[in-house]
Amino acid sequence: MGGVPYDPNDPRSQLAATPQAAVGVPRSALVRELDRDPPDEVGTCGSRTWWTRSQALVIGHTDAQPGDELTTGADGEYVVLALDGAGVRIEHASGVSLVGEDAVVIVPPGSSSISVTAPGIIVRVLAAGTAPEAADRCANAADYVEHDHNVAPFVAWPGATDGDRIRVHLLADHPLEDGRLGRILRCSTVMVNVLPEDDRPRDPTKLSPHHHDDFEQVSLQVHGDYVHHFRVPWTPDATTWRDDEHVACSGPAVVVIPPPLIHTSQAVGEMRHWLIDVFAPPRRDFSERPGWVLNADDYPMPV
Repeated sequence: MGGVPYDPNDPRSQLAATPQAAVGVPRSALVRELDRDPPDEVGTCGSRTWWTRSQALVIGHTDAQPGDELTTGADGEYVVLALDGAGVRIEHASGVSLVGEDAVVIVPPGSSSISVTAPGIIVRVLAAGTAPEAADRCANAADYVEHDHNVAPFVAWPGATDGDRIRVHLLADHPLEDGRLGRILRCSTVMVNVLPEDDRPRDPTKLSPHHHDDFEQVSLQVHGDYVHHFRVPWTPDATTWRDDEHVACSGPAVVVIPPPLIHTSQAVGEMRHWLIDVFAPPRRDFSERPGWVLNADDYPMPV
């Protein structure tokens, strides 16, 4: 983590800063407004799914309708976000879980199915290396025929101390707290940070431009209008410099931010805004902050 210092009131100001990256010219960011593209899959009952990937992550964003079933296979754990009242029945060899309110659900490796029982948004977050079939479904799969060499190779973290099972974390059980960044949960493959919702535009004097040295950030723009700001770090080689980008984007959207691109997102307009950031594997800097990862007791950190 590095870049311009955070506002002192931003919890990320507690993180140790790193020097601005001087090597590794970043790829361009991907900003995909889902409603501008036809869905990649349409269910029997009308559920619409868009599949998008980064180097390390696969995102399946579903406008879910009751009666449809979503099947997923992965060699590692993955996360299901049930949002906006989506009702789901998640079935896996380890058991069955029913979810009827906003939640982050960790699903064990192997085949699983999600039966939609109430309309809403369902997002599946998978580590790309553990889910090649899902990665191949993505509309931008061709972008990663050649790997992004700025992204460190994926290495899974240790599994849960009490074995594989479906783990449901209701957002209502984890209220936001001052001094803690959003609501962060992790498993052995991915980390999810459910940021607070806000109806107001972001104060333009309190943005947070920063970069990541060797891992991506994927922002799930669930609701609202944003401007995503991107800057390529200057290196001694001026032929690698690029103009800054300020990309206006309406949700729902998926934003892929490769390293070491400097970035910050700015909510604009008076409306419902909601971002959720995801990473693979989990972030060590977030994990090292006491109390930030809400399910840290379930998953040990790597030695």
